[in-house]
Formats: sequence, C-alpha cells, structure tokens
Amino acid sequence: MNTRAIVINAYGGKEELTEATVQLPALEADQILVKTAATSINPIDWKLREGYLKQMFPWHFPIILGWDIAGEVVELGSAVTTFKVGDAIYARPDTTPFGTYADYAIVDATLAALKPENQTFTEAAAVPLAGLTAYQALFEHGHLEAGEKVLIHAGAGGVGTYAIQLAKAAGAYVITTASQRNHELLRSLGADEVIDYHTTDFETILTDIDLVFDTMGGEVQRKSYTVLKPKGRLITVLSVEDEAAGKEKEIVAKAIWLRTNGEQLKELAALIEAEEVKSVIGATFPLTAQGIYDAHALSETHHAVGKIVIDNQ
Repeated sequence: MNTRAIVINAYGGKEELTEATVQLPALEADQILVKTAATSINPIDWKLREGYLKQMFPWHFPIILGWDIAGEVVELGSAVTTFKVGDAIYARPDTTPFGTYADYAIVDATLAALKPENQTFTEAAAVPLAGLTAYQALFEHGHLEAGEKVLIHAGAGGVGTYAIQLAKAAGAYVITTASQRNHELLRSLGADEVIDYHTTDFETILTDIDLVFDTMGGEVQRKSYTVLKPKGRLITVLSVEDEAAGKEKEIVAKAIWLRTNGEQLKELAALIEAEEVKSVIGATFPLTAQGIYDAHALSETHHAVGKIVIDNQ
C-alpha cells in the first residue's frame, strides 16, 4: 500500500525532509500494519539523516525516519494471533528505511505491545525507544538493585526522565544532573538528589556510586569513573572512550545499543498503568515536513525537556 510520509532523498540537513507518497513493502506473515497516531523524535533520527550511520545502515533512498510508534492496528499478517484489528499498540519497530514518520507503518508483531490504558497515543509514542534504552541500561546491563546508588546524567532528557522513574521504582537511591530550571520536575519524578551541572562539579561531591548511566560521553564519562565505588558499573549509550580508565578500581564499563523488545514494552506498560512511570513531553509537532524540521531543530539543541512527540491525530 501507499502512505503519506516525511522522507529524505539524500543525507544532509533538515532541509532534506520532504513530504512524499511511499509504497510500503508487502505485509509479512508475522507483521502488523499500524495507522500512526503519534511518533517521537530520538537523536538516531537526525544522526541518520545527516549520514553518520550510513555504514551501519546502507539503505536506498527515499528513507522514512522515525522508530517509535503508537497507533491502531489496521491489518494483520497471516500468522499474527497476538493482536486484532482495532487494537491500540505501541512499539519500537526494527530499524528499517520504512520508519514511522508516516501515516502507516509496518511493525513486527513481536516488537509491539498493547498501549498503556492510562496513556494517550501521544504519551505512549514517547515511551518505546527512550523507555527501552533506560530499562536495558539500568537492569539488563547495569544490574541495578534496590538500595543501590545510581547516577543518571542528563536527567531531564528523553531517556533520563524514564531512567529516573525506573530506578526509583526499583528501589534505588537516584542522583541526577540537570540545569536548575528542571530540578523541581526531576524531584517530582523521584530523584533523591539533583545536581546543577552549571554550578557544581559532580565529581567533587559524589562517592561510592554503584552505577553510572552515561548519555553524555567526553568529560562527563571520564569524571564518572572517579565517583564509582570499586567494582562499580558504568553503562553508556555512546562509546567507552578510555578502556583502561576504570581498571584500577575494577569498574565494569560497557557501551550498549538498544535491543528492540516487545516483552519489555509490556513490562513498561505495567509500570505506567501502576502509575510508577509516566511520559514527560516537552513539545509536540504535527506530522508534516515543517513539523519534523522544527522537531529535529529542537532535538539537536540537546536541551529539550523530556520527549519531543509528533502528533498525527
């Protein structure tokens, strides 16, 4: 079928974003076709748009960006039994050139979950990529346990807002860094301590941290080794820049890449329905070429609060 979509026909700046009609591939047996009610912006979107990931994803143009979706199931592949037409779902689909900046998107059924009942489509679309990143960093790779101290850098960002709530729900003592204007918000999400990175060097006031979740890299990552306790853990969504940095203290440092996972989305939905986790949405834009342009511009500042969502209702 054909769908209206916002695409790029070449790598480059935001001006490459344009509206087009794209023919989607045929629905495979284990896939669902979803009418997009909302999607969201993640840094992978504009990094891929600029061409930084073209070696990893050697795709042909046009490319539809976007890898979050909340919407309604409108067609089932022949082998799908877990959903029915009309179900409200959310997902972090596989990273393909047929993304979710489109009126319709194809999703592997195993990567979707029923939308949390107490969230709107807009709120649910914010969750999958950022929520799964936070969940996997903290628990799958970081092995965070109740009573431990976790330092979450950039707590006001899309991933950070979920990480704070997930860590708190797991019984951890949560410390985060953010500018002063976001301190009240982050305390309301469960942060026990909020450090203003403009005025305070976290390295000078923190010790005995069990786990650091790094989304910043560079100097922030380097200083994080000094606040970790011996045999502490550092999980980063970027790269481990100095493999030898934590050797003396036997720190485990690990760079992670998100794994799409529908079962974990079910777990996140349960936490959302239990009101232990919510979406913080800093801005919404329409699913138009201009809307996506403006959303990318905001994301590229690195100062958006919470998630940037694209509403298509």
